[in-house]
Amino acid sequence: MSEEPQASVQEKSIKVWVVEDHDLLRRTLLRLCVPSRGLECPHAFGNAEAMLKELKAVDKDELPDLLLTDVGLPGRSGLEVIGDVRELAPDCRILILTVFEDEKKIGAAISAGACGYLLKTARPEEIVAAIHEAAEGGSPMSPAVASRVVQLLAKLTKTAEPVSLSPREKEILSLIVDGLTAKEIAERLGVSIHTTDTHTRHLFKKLDVHSRAAAAARALRDRLV
Repeated sequence: MSEEPQASVQEKSIKVWVVEDHDLLRRTLLRLCVPSRGLECPHAFGNAEAMLKELKAVDKDELPDLLLTDVGLPGRSGLEVIGDVRELAPDCRILILTVFEDEKKIGAAISAGACGYLLKTARPEEIVAAIHEAAEGGSPMSPAVASRVVQLLAKLTKTAEPVSLSPREKEILSLIVDGLTAKEIAERLGVSIHTTDTHTRHLFKKLDVHSRAAAAARALRDRLV
C-alpha cells in the first residue's frame, strides 16, 4: 500500500526536478513533492552539472514540467544554467528558490527566463502554491521580491524597436500585466491552453523577452497596453 494519498485522477501530477546542494533542504523539498499535493519529484540533484547531464539523457516524455533550483550551487550557479535548461527542455518552467534577494540576482534570473523567484524563508505551503502557480503560467514571487520586480525589470529590459501587436496579442499582454495565469487567460478568452501558449510564444518573440514578468515590464515601460 502506498504511504502517500494519490493525486486526483483528473489531473496529472506536476513533474518537478530539484537542484539544491543543502542535503536537509533537498530532502525537505522532496517530501513536499508528493501525489497528494499534485506533485512528483523523480530527480533531485546537489549540483547543476548532474541535473544537466540527466536532462540530456532522459526521453522527451520524462522531461520536467518545472525546475526548482537554488542560485548558489557548487560549480555552475543556478543562474548560469537557465539558458541550458531552456534549450534542452523549452516547456520547462524555472523557479528560483534562494537566500539571495539582491536586485542583480533577481534581475539576472528573470531576464534569463526564470518564471518566479522565491526566498528560502517561504513556508512549505507557499512553495507548493508557487510551484502550481508557475506550472500554470504564473510568475510567483516572495513578497520581499515582488514589491520591486516590475520597477527593476522596467530598468533592465533592453531598449527595442517599436513592435506591432495583433489585437489578440494585445489582449493577452494586458491579461499578463493583470497577473492572470495561462489557464485563467484561456478561460477568459474562451480558448484552449494550447492556443493561449501559442499566442504567448509569438508575443514573447515579438517583445524579445523570455518570461511573463519581462513581458509585463516591457508592456508597462513602452505603454503597449
